[in-house]
Amino acid sequence: MTVHPQIRPRFVEKPKAKRNARGLPIVLAVTAAVALSGCASSKRAVGSHAPSTQSYVAPGSDAARQSVNYWASAYEKDAKDRDNILNYAASLRRNGQIEQAEAVLRKAVIADHKDRDLSAAYGKVLAEAGKLSEALNVVRNAQTPTNPDWRLLSAEAAILDQMGDQNEARDLYRQALKIAPGEPTLLNNLGLSYLLAGELPQAEESLRKAAANPNADSRIRQNLALALGLQGKFEEAEQVASAEIDPAQANANIAYLKGMLAQRNSWAEIKSVDDNKDG
Repeated sequence: MTVHPQIRPRFVEKPKAKRNARGLPIVLAVTAAVALSGCASSKRAVGSHAPSTQSYVAPGSDAARQSVNYWASAYEKDAKDRDNILNYAASLRRNGQIEQAEAVLRKAVIADHKDRDLSAAYGKVLAEAGKLSEALNVVRNAQTPTNPDWRLLSAEAAILDQMGDQNEARDLYRQALKIAPGEPTLLNNLGLSYLLAGELPQAEESLRKAAANPNADSRIRQNLALALGLQGKFEEAEQVASAEIDPAQANANIAYLKGMLAQRNSWAEIKSVDDNKDG
C-alpha cells in the first residue's frame, strides 16, 4: 500500500503467501521496504499527503533519525500546526516508531476530528500497528459520501487489502482514480494490491503507469523493480532500480531478490515453466 500514499505497507498481520499461476510465492510489500529502498532529505515534507516526489528512508538510518529530530523540533514549537503534526507523525512512521506516531495522531484527531488528512494518517498508522478494524472505522467515519476524498478511499482500500478483501479494495482504488485520474500514488497502491494477490502482470502494468507519471517518486519505481524482479525480469528490474539509487545498492537489491526467490525455489519454478512453454 505512499505506501499507499500513499500507503507504505509494513504489515504487522502478514497474510499467508499466495502463489500465482507459475507457483511463485509472493513476497509482500514488507519485503519491498527491505529490499528496495531509497533515501530522502531530513527536511523534506514527509506528511501523510506530502508531495509525491518524496522518497522513503530506511528505518534507523541517519536520514530517518534526522527527519524525526527536525520535525520533533517543529512539533515542540507548535503542536497544533497540522503540517507539523502530519510530518512529525510520518517521520516517526518512517523510523519505525509506530506507537509514538499513533499517539501524536490520536491527540490531533481528538482535537480536530473533522480534518480528513489527519484521520487518514491516523487510520494508516493504526493499520501499521495491526489495529485493522479500528483503522477502518477511523477512515470510514472521516469520509464524506457526498464528496468523497480520494486519499481516504485509498487508505480504506489499503486497509481492506491487508484484511484480505481485495475485490472491495480494488473497487475503492478505481473509485478514487475517477476522482484523481492518473494519480501515481493510487496506481501504486493498486499495483501493490495485485502484488499482494500474486497477480504479477497486473501489478507490473499498474506500477508502470504510476512510474510513467512525472510526479512518481522513487518508491513507486522501486515497487516496479520489485514486480519485475519477482517475475524473473532481473535485467530490467536492475535498470529501473539503478536509475533511482546508487548502482551498487541497486545491484545489492537485485542480488537480495534473487536470493530470496532461490530460497523458495521460485526461480527454478519460473524457468521450468518457461522451458516447457518454449518446448
